[in-house]
Amino acid sequence: MNLDRPVAPSPYDLLPPVGAFTVTSADIADGEPIAKTHIFTGAGGENLSPQLSWSGFPAETRGFTVTCYDPDAPTGCGFWHWLLVNLPASVTELAQGAGSAPEQVAAGAFSVRNDFGNPRYDGSAPPAGDRPHRYIFAVHALDVETLDVGPDASAAYVGFNLTFHTLARATLTATYQNLG
Repeated sequence: MNLDRPVAPSPYDLLPPVGAFTVTSADIADGEPIAKTHIFTGAGGENLSPQLSWSGFPAETRGFTVTCYDPDAPTGCGFWHWLLVNLPASVTELAQGAGSAPEQVAAGAFSVRNDFGNPRYDGSAPPAGDRPHRYIFAVHALDVETLDVGPDASAAYVGFNLTFHTLARATLTATYQNLG
């Protein structure tokens, strides 16, 4: 494993600037290692999405999308762990484990396939011995109630739609290193 490779930028640094608001969690802290509770089952964890809550988003917000992305995955294009779309503007908190049953979060909300191929949250599972990976949990405040995507949409297609409908974004970045 080449640990001297450059650190990938946050994908949001490469997009048009948008406003910011705040996302917090009772389960993860910005810049800190993620607990085994939120690690993929195949990597020895419980595979539960962390609790998230957000505030300070623009008054004109009509909906939300929540994502989790690892820019450090050795793929050339990062790795999407979670894409929960079409949350109503009235939803400002997700309980721990909400990523396992997105249809129970709110009427009309659903997860598209992550890079594991599953329509849910799947936690951290970097290669053993690789340097720490960053897991960017992002809440996107949207100017539409729903994105024009279906359950079979790819992560890239959701990201494309988010670029044109995001009013503001809140991020919380946790880390994880698989020491083998």
